[in-house]
This record gives sequence, structure tokens and C-alpha cells, in this order.
Amino acid sequence: MKLIVLDRDGVINFDSDAYIKSPQEWVAIPGSLEAIARLNQHGYRVAVATNQAGISRGLFDMKTLCAIHQKLHQSAQAVGARIDAIFYCPHAPDAHCDCRKPNPGMLLSIGQRFEVSLHNLPVVGDSLRDLQAAAQVGAAPYLVRTGNGEQTLAKSDLPPGTKIFDDLSNLVDRLLHAERATPDTVDMARAALAKKK
Repeated sequence: MKLIVLDRDGVINFDSDAYIKSPQEWVAIPGSLEAIARLNQHGYRVAVATNQAGISRGLFDMKTLCAIHQKLHQSAQAVGARIDAIFYCPHAPDAHCDCRKPNPGMLLSIGQRFEVSLHNLPVVGDSLRDLQAAAQVGAAPYLVRTGNGEQTLAKSDLPPGTKIFDDLSNLVDRLLHAERATPDTVDMARAALAKKK
């Protein structure tokens, strides 16, 4: 099974310094949902891991978060995309929980839920904490320039091996292109060239 983990705000939808507090404020980044559909078409399961401290801060409640995620699911379905699971941390930073990124709790839970190794698993985020959580579990950190991505890139203390992309659509195109150039296809191309000689 192929699995990819996406942050939500700044990767799939536009972010806000004042939090996304209602379904009306949730607006997809152009091309992001279509990118998820392409992943699905190529056999990927898609999980979302998102910090949602606005709950503990009293900015919105669980019912509202569920409504936001319902809009996400419906918007994805409208373009033929599917999100298999959404994991969220409702805690504030001072709660010192295990699930709030950069802590690895949500990623560990995702690995258990899907029964997959996290080693080299693609984890996509726009903030340093997303990449740090990925690095802690041996996953592959991918940074997109949308959301907080440019500010994150400017900090220049990214985990080793972080790959950088303009947005989720660009990342998915590159990921799927790299998959097509597997060792098997390279060996086949070499064999074909050898026959011509």
C-alpha cells in the first residue's frame, strides 16, 4: 500500500493567522484537491495530520471542526479525490502533548492505523514543525511554498533531505513522474538500447 501524509492548512487549503474557524473560511488552494485525485488514481491512500489549537483556545468547537472537515471531504469528492483519514491535535502548545507537531504522535498513529512503516513515507507540510515531525519518525519531509512555506524556507534550518516544491500539485506531478522512472523501467530502457547496438 502507498500512503502519503498531508498537513491541512497551507497545503490543501489557504491558511490564516487567525485560524480557520468555520466552513466558510475553508478555501482550497487551486489545484490541491485535483492533486489528491491524481494520487488516488495512482494507488495512494491519503491521510491528513493537522494541528488545531483553535479548539483548546476556544475559537471553535468540535462540531465546527467536523463541519470544516465535511466540507473538505465533499470538495475533494467533487473532483474525484478521496481523503482516507484526518488526524488532528486539539491541544495548545503549552499542553505538552505527544500529538501536536513537531511531536510525532499523529504520524505514529497514522502508521498504526494503516499498518505501514513510516520509513521514507512522504510527509508534506508548509511549516517547520511538519518537517520536524516527519524527521523524527524517519519519514521523508516535503516542503511546499504555499501557506507558511516561504517563511519556513527562509529559516534555512530544514531537516536534512527536505525536498521543496512550489505547491502540492507540483509535488504530486514530480512524485508520480519519479515513480514512472523506476529501476525496472530504467533496466528495460538499457536493455532496449543494448539490443540496438
